[in-house]
Amino acid sequence: MNHIAVAWLARLRLLFADPGAHRAWALAANDGIIATAGILEGFAGAGADDATLALAGMAAMVSGMFTAGGAKWAETASEREAQLSLIEEERLEIKRQPDVEFDELLDYYKQKGLPADLAREVTAQLMKRSPLKAQLESEHGIISVVSRRDIVQASLGTAISYAIGASIPLLVTIMVPIHVDTGLVLAAVAVSLVLTSILAARAGRQDLNRTLLRTLVIAAGTVGASYLVGKFAF
Repeated sequence: MNHIAVAWLARLRLLFADPGAHRAWALAANDGIIATAGILEGFAGAGADDATLALAGMAAMVSGMFTAGGAKWAETASEREAQLSLIEEERLEIKRQPDVEFDELLDYYKQKGLPADLAREVTAQLMKRSPLKAQLESEHGIISVVSRRDIVQASLGTAISYAIGASIPLLVTIMVPIHVDTGLVLAAVAVSLVLTSILAARAGRQDLNRTLLRTLVIAAGTVGASYLVGKFAF
C-alpha cells in the first residue's frame, strides 16, 4: 500500500471518529427524512397514486441532496475565505507593527492568569517560533485552517447523509402499496429519527430526551402540515 493510500485511510479513520462529523451527518439525515416524508405525505393527502408518489419522493431526495450538499459547500468555503482573509490581515499587522502585536499577545496571556514574567516569556517564545499562528489562535481562535479537502468532505458527507435519510420514507413508499404505506412511512420516519437523534445527542453531548422531543415535534409538524395542505388544497 503506497503512502497516499495510507494517508487517506488515516484521514478517513479520523473523520469517522470525529463527533462533530457524526452530529453533522445525523442532522443532515434528519433533514432528509423529515423533508422527504413531508413531501410524500403532502402528495398522499392530495390522492396521488404509487407512481406519482415514487416520482415525487425521488425528486425530493435528489434535489434535497444537492441543496444540502451545496449549502454545506458554501458554508465551509465561506469559513475558509474568512480565515484566509484574517490570516492576511494578521500577517500585514505583524509586519507593520510587531511591537503592538507582541503587546496584544502578552495581554492575552496575562488575562489568562499567567504571571507577568511568565506571560512575557511565553509570548516571546511564541512570537519567535510562529507569530502568525500565535496571533490567529489568541485573537481569532483559529487553530487550523479549513482546507479545500475539508470543504469537499463536508459537502459530500452532508449530501450522502441527506440522501440516506431521504431514502427511508422513499423506499417504504416504493415497496408498500399505497393503501397501507402511510402508516408504515410514519413508523419508519419515527424509528429512523429516534436512531439519528440518539447519534446526534451523543456526538454533541446533548440531552437525549430534549433532542428526541425537538426532532419528533418538528417532524410531526412538517408531515402534518404537508398532509393537510395536500388534503384540503387539492
